[in-house]
Amino acid sequence: MNFEFSEEQNLLREQAAGFLQDQCPPSAVRAILEGAASFDTELFRGIAEMGWTAAAIPEKHGGLGLSYLELCVIAEELGRVVAPVPFSSSVYLATEALLLAGNDAQREAWLPKLASGAAIGTFALAEGTGQPSPNRLETAYENGCLNGTKVPVADGDIADFAVAVARCGRGDGASLYLVPLDADTVTRTTVATLDPTRSHARIDFDNARAESLGAAGEGWGLTRRILDRAAVLFAWEQVGGANAALEQAKEYAMGRYAFGRPIAGFQAIKHKLANIYVKNTLARSNCYYGAWALSTDASELPLAAATARVSAIQAYYFASKENIQTHGGMGFTWEFDCQFHYRRAKLLSVNIGSERTWQDRLISAIEAGQAA
Repeated sequence: MNFEFSEEQNLLREQAAGFLQDQCPPSAVRAILEGAASFDTELFRGIAEMGWTAAAIPEKHGGLGLSYLELCVIAEELGRVVAPVPFSSSVYLATEALLLAGNDAQREAWLPKLASGAAIGTFALAEGTGQPSPNRLETAYENGCLNGTKVPVADGDIADFAVAVARCGRGDGASLYLVPLDADTVTRTTVATLDPTRSHARIDFDNARAESLGAAGEGWGLTRRILDRAAVLFAWEQVGGANAALEQAKEYAMGRYAFGRPIAGFQAIKHKLANIYVKNTLARSNCYYGAWALSTDASELPLAAATARVSAIQAYYFASKENIQTHGGMGFTWEFDCQFHYRRAKLLSVNIGSERTWQDRLISAIEAGQAA
């Protein structure tokens, strides 16, 4: 079984890397970090023009009809530059929800807009503290309307619509609902996070009109499937960031002199960089497995997704932390860019569930495989 990307997919990688090097330098990330804008609108427009938002959407809905392998390549390059755009919310989550559960009318209404970048979607699951579960949902659907609060919602302050998970009282206890966010019955409040380059919001629904997405009472099963698919893509984004952090640490160590020679020559620094490399390589290996399972819709996807997600969380956090340590005291200053990866690593580690959550899902997937 060959998990390597094809020549065409590697050409896509080179194209993506070149585009992002020009359009998303560290100064662009810093502009969002220090400014008032929620995301880099010009960069997102350029990404849409490159067709990345349309990659996995079928051609009949305005997409390119590519495989998920191409999307994994794009995700890795976006993670490498810490792109300040709502790509993951709109592409990994909202688009996937429509592809998995949307009816023909919903797909025709929203997928072409998502493909062109004319609309941004998000996925509203969390309701504050604690891990979401079908028996803890407070947001409820009744008589065509949603009531409740979702927080935090990634890109919830800029999205055009949300796919919300809400209590419905039948089946597995939850259903998915598509909710436009421009109505007076929806209130959005920006929530501060460790990484301001990815905006988050609190969304309050007060008799907000919504329509079912998928069969009523099957929302929790659909949510798990959506998160499994998104987990693989998030993992590739995290691996891209982890490798960029390693490169940043190596470059600094090669150019920083102490006692007449580069600090990269000291054993303690060598061991730091080697440990990062080992964790990154393990995470990449698991991500290849996840990419295969996602692209083939394999029965092993829950196991592959959880494995990739756990190892990518660990690798990115470790790389971002050790990158700062390699830079020494300068790494902690606002002027240095080490903070970009540390902020993003911490944010992505909880974006669709914490490491503990995915460890639990990994154990469950292993047990299910042994019982089969």
